[in-house]
Amino acid sequence: MTEPRGPLAGLRILDLTRLLPGPVATMHLADLGAEVLKIEDTGAGDYARAMGPGERAAGGKGGDSLFFRMVNRNKKSLRLDLKQAAGVEVFMRLAKDADVIFESFRPGVVDKLGVGYETVRTINPRIVYCAITGYGQTGPWAQFAGHDLNYLATSGLLDQIGTHDGKASGPPAIPNLQVGDLLGGALTPLLGVLAAVIGAKATGQGSHVDVAMTDAVLAHTIFPLVTTQVFGQPAPRGADLLTGGVPCYGVYRTADDRYLAVGALEPKFWQVFCTAIGRPDLGPFGLATGSDGRRVKADLATLIGSQSLAHWQAIVSVADCCVTPVLRMDEVVAHPQVIAREMVVEVGGTKQYAPPFKLSAWPWTNAQPAPAVGADSVAVLKAAGYAEADIEQLRADRVI
Repeated sequence: MTEPRGPLAGLRILDLTRLLPGPVATMHLADLGAEVLKIEDTGAGDYARAMGPGERAAGGKGGDSLFFRMVNRNKKSLRLDLKQAAGVEVFMRLAKDADVIFESFRPGVVDKLGVGYETVRTINPRIVYCAITGYGQTGPWAQFAGHDLNYLATSGLLDQIGTHDGKASGPPAIPNLQVGDLLGGALTPLLGVLAAVIGAKATGQGSHVDVAMTDAVLAHTIFPLVTTQVFGQPAPRGADLLTGGVPCYGVYRTADDRYLAVGALEPKFWQVFCTAIGRPDLGPFGLATGSDGRRVKADLATLIGSQSLAHWQAIVSVADCCVTPVLRMDEVVAHPQVIAREMVVEVGGTKQYAPPFKLSAWPWTNAQPAPAVGADSVAVLKAAGYAEADIEQLRADRVI
């Protein structure tokens, strides 16, 4: 008998999502052994297949983009036209035996298509139906379009990202980690969905899981809310405790235009760092603000700016002080720690990240590459009880 591939083996998921948030969420579940069926329309499908540098986008070879392949491994693919009644019938047959459905359309779209939560629950009361949107299913902004940048802006996070020179803040900096999409649209849904799945197994009743990416980011902007409650408004951009407002927590430029990340918040780490760089006199001023803080930051900037990153790396690598170089991505993937943790793997000829969790009882092996569009249509429909003649008719009618 074949051993289960992970702790979620037996969990069946229908995935209607596209681009980044939903596909990453369902990939994590697939990595844990869930069966994920990626359902794409018969037109463009998931347009991540042609987004960014990759075979189709850059070389025109007909393959899928590197971006798509990195977030859709371990899934199956079915092309299905939900604008046709026959397509809705196929979906509902699959939904009857599913545990979870993911969708990321604007509120109301799945209901208009005839595959919404209320419809599905009539034939499968234990279904967990997760809707991932920018602003949620309710509220005056529910129907607004948006992307990661909009959710960061609306949640107040974007206003907090940037530098501060002591007099005025510069413009917000756009992070190259899609916080709204990934924290809000990929990781937060997993918490709600898995909780609802456990509840469904205990009670037989599923749930609609309403995830707004803006809500998820807002719920984790802890320090800005603390500062706002204490002072009536957040600290200026780049001037709070964890955004560079104190000497012991910030980034400093080196002589070769690289950066050193100083995260020595605790006095013991700050003192070790100051001693290591030959400035033990700065020890009392790690958390200094005002004129003292500006003076110490200036002194530190001058000192660090006088030597190369390699010089400082040699010093801090042997001092336990929470100070590290700011690495480029090409350096990250070759870093001994990343290699030791086996965080970069090759799946189907594509380098990508391994799951960010390691379960001792469930080694992560035999990962499958992202599926070609519609690659599993016939097998999925046969398993759902469709005869070959029916499948050929669905294909002729362009339902699949």
